[in-house]
Amino acid sequence: MARYFNTAAALTVLGVVAVATWFAYAWLVPVAKFTTPRIVSVNPGDSLGAVARRLASAGVVRSARAMMLYADLTGGGRNLKPGDYAFGGGESITEVLRHMVNGDFVAVTVAIPEGATLHQIAERLEEAGLVCPKQFEEAARRGPLPAVLGLEPLGAEGYLFPATYRFSPHASISQILAAMLGRFYGAMPPRGEERLFELHLSAHELVTLAAKMPGERPTIASVFYNRLRLGMPLQSDPTAQYNPEGEIEPAATAVHTASAFNTYSFTGLPPGPIANPGMLSIMAALYPAQTNFLYFVARNDGTHIFSRTLREHERAIDIARKLNGRQTVEKAPERMPMSANHAAPPPASAAKR
Repeated sequence: MARYFNTAAALTVLGVVAVATWFAYAWLVPVAKFTTPRIVSVNPGDSLGAVARRLASAGVVRSARAMMLYADLTGGGRNLKPGDYAFGGGESITEVLRHMVNGDFVAVTVAIPEGATLHQIAERLEEAGLVCPKQFEEAARRGPLPAVLGLEPLGAEGYLFPATYRFSPHASISQILAAMLGRFYGAMPPRGEERLFELHLSAHELVTLAAKMPGERPTIASVFYNRLRLGMPLQSDPTAQYNPEGEIEPAATAVHTASAFNTYSFTGLPPGPIANPGMLSIMAALYPAQTNFLYFVARNDGTHIFSRTLREHERAIDIARKLNGRQTVEKAPERMPMSANHAAPPPASAAKR
């Protein structure tokens, strides 16, 4: 009997040692390097077990159980970042887990500049190989996500926050929109709602006002507010030029073309944003400078000359034209984001001659 128990104990010890050796081997000894990287996806909501089995199936780790045990012991299993990971082999479980905890997933980087329109953002995402632009624009204007957020009928224009994003090459349009919209709502300042109440503005009106606000933003914002307060048309060339389809008409003709966004034709704000403003423009719209300016004209260096009266504004236009090498606003729109007659009352030609 004693011999039986001794044999059983020895076998048990050997078994434990064998299992421990196997786990140590699986943890510490890397798999062989792969000829080509193997992609393993971690989806939002995936369990540690599901990810471990996926890694083992792809040959990235030797054992799903060893992976799970190590992740549980170290606590790393609770911090896996969703994404598509490319593994080249030759890495231990420790290194594999570190990649997923750090979020070293395969990503396409896309920089969205401030003031880009929805159409321009769709083009950038197409260049990055992420979307079909027409499908992206359709989803951003009439898809379920803008509808849930109450952005109908104009959609997400104005709410796609300009920033540098890292997307999975397999990211869906919904995921891309959610990231941009989430960034917008997350960026709003803590006192934003209180300040909107003080300004008697809705969030939609704030974004509409902030869109296409270049250069000296707080002072330019003051011009808009002063004109709104006095019931004067904003007469902003970019609103006249705005086209959801992307084609930009020259300012000289656009200001005479009827559209729902052409602020030469009516007082007040257009029905929605004409671009996607960044934080500086949003803050300028929330906290404009206190001035009595009603006009401004752009110099070629990105600064502006501000005026209180039409006569001052006409003199400022002459000065700007001389400083700009006597180029008219229509001939150099890319150098002057807001045209010389941006805030000039009708007739439109009075400020250009």
